[in-house]
Amino acid sequence: MRHITHENLDNVLTVQPGEVVIGKLIAFNEAGQPLVDYPANPTHQPLPALTTVSLATNQLEQEVALLFAEGDMTRPVIIGLIRADLSVTADASPIEARVDGQRVVLSAQKEIVLKCGKASITLTRAGKVLIRGAYLLSRSSGVNRIKGGSVQMN
Repeated sequence: MRHITHENLDNVLTVQPGEVVIGKLIAFNEAGQPLVDYPANPTHQPLPALTTVSLATNQLEQEVALLFAEGDMTRPVIIGLIRADLSVTADASPIEARVDGQRVVLSAQKEIVLKCGKASITLTRAGKVLIRGAYLLSRSSGVNRIKGGSVQMN
C-alpha cells in the first residue's frame, strides 16, 4: 500500500482512468466539504472532495478510496472508507432491514433483541416474546386483552 508522501513524486505510479487511489480524509472545510490528500496529488495540498458516503469528524485520518471526476486529478470523489476492522465469519449472514415507507421488517434466524438501559424485548425462534424492564406499563384506549393457553399472574 502506498502511503501519502509528496517526496519523489516521480516514483508514484501514473493513475489510469477508473483506477481507485487510496488517500486520507484530512479535514472538513468551513462549508463541511471533506478535504483529502493522496500520493499523486498535483497540488501538494489537501483538496475538497465530492463523496458518495456519509463522513464524520471521528473518521479524520482514515484512509479513503478515491476516483476522479472526469479524470481530473484535482477533483477527487470519495467512493468509500477503507476499513481495517472487518471480521467476517464463514457462516455470518447479512443483517436485513427493509423500509418501504409504511413498515419496517427486522428478521433473524435465531433471535432479535431490542435493548435500552434496563429494558429489553426479545423475540426467539421458538416463538417466545420476552419483555423485561424495571417498570412495565400496558395502556390501551380500547380493549386490552391477555389471551393464552394458560395465563399466570404473580
